[in-house]
Amino acid sequence: MRVKAPLSFSTRLFSSRLTAWLFAALLTLPVSVQAQPQTSDDDLPVADVQTFAEVFERIKRAYVDEVDDSTLLHNAMRGMLSELDPHSTYLDPQEFQSLKETTEGEFGGIGIEVGMRDGQLMVISPIDDTPAARAGLQSQDAILRIDDTATDGLSLQEAVELMRGEPGSDIRITILRQGENMPRDLTLTRQVIRTESVKHEVLTPGYGYLRISQFQSSTGEQVNDALADMRQQGNLEGLVLDLRNNPGGVLQAAVEVVDAFVDQGLIVYTEGRLEDSQMSFSAHSETTAPEVPMVVLINGGSASASEIVAGALQDQRRAVIMGTESFGKGSVQQIMPLGNDDGLKLTTALYYTPNGRSIQALGITPDVQVVRGRLEVADGYAQQLRESELSGHLKGNGDSAAAAETSPKVRDDYQLSEALNLLKALNVLGPRAER
Repeated sequence: MRVKAPLSFSTRLFSSRLTAWLFAALLTLPVSVQAQPQTSDDDLPVADVQTFAEVFERIKRAYVDEVDDSTLLHNAMRGMLSELDPHSTYLDPQEFQSLKETTEGEFGGIGIEVGMRDGQLMVISPIDDTPAARAGLQSQDAILRIDDTATDGLSLQEAVELMRGEPGSDIRITILRQGENMPRDLTLTRQVIRTESVKHEVLTPGYGYLRISQFQSSTGEQVNDALADMRQQGNLEGLVLDLRNNPGGVLQAAVEVVDAFVDQGLIVYTEGRLEDSQMSFSAHSETTAPEVPMVVLINGGSASASEIVAGALQDQRRAVIMGTESFGKGSVQQIMPLGNDDGLKLTTALYYTPNGRSIQALGITPDVQVVRGRLEVADGYAQQLRESELSGHLKGNGDSAAAAETSPKVRDDYQLSEALNLLKALNVLGPRAER
């Protein structure tokens, strides 16, 4: 039977000094934090602080490699935040700068949004037109290794930093896809990721396609410009808003996108412990396209801000939500600058849809479920004979104009094809007053 040895004099002295230092650090907190009402539950657990000091000292004295005080304290902060939820984290100066670059829409890497699920690094979604998307990475792929580093035990931020790098450099990742037994290795070449968040085109005359790959500060303005451009090409009878594999982004941008399609009512609200985390956003009466029939496409890679858009349009009965269940990230993170260019990404609130639904860990359930698939023309269909092909057929008085061409994108995307069919059906059954 082993008996725990008592602390040596030097250890007790170190622990008492560290405890005193921690108390002193707490006393130097900003006045606004100190002014929070205190209850018995808020009292500092002295025994736990002493235990922390003892652990700190034992690592310093006995760990196989020498570790400096700064590294240990920074690791302690990382651990403190990582145990709260998958999205809260401490950011050193380099990580803080990387996060700002991502928000601004330009960074060096492979173009992928990742998250943690039960300690496993997972793909949330690849970003359009990036090495990750071109390599065929999919939502829910588990990332097992990054080059020669196993992801088991890595923090989310550490994994992100490993995937970042100089444009032109190669990175090898090992993934395990759902439904497969064997991992697969993929080699990608990093590039400068300049993400254009909005793309659009006319699928067939009268029906537009609007793709938002992520929500950046300029996304709302880009959506309004795209709608104006499609309307210049002809009357807009319906619109498909594609939010599949959209990992989210800036909250205000999501609000602006919803505001382009609704002219009244609540869009989203948040609830948290602090007063400044209680926010509510409503639509303005001046709206770009309040009358265009809409289908919104979502899937398991649609997260955060994209779920806000889908949830708001669903609750307001403004659009039909089609596809598969979304990711379910309904939490709000605030970026808080600290001293020495460090930063803190901290979960401070939860999102709620206009009807009071929490997105967190639930996601958005589509009104019409359509799984990913491929549309194939049945054998022999093209050879079917029609009256107009018979020799000597009688002429009718109908429109003899050629059938309107449809974008190849529809042929190659079963979910998009179903969305377009639904829009056409909505126009047949429910014509609008304004044409």
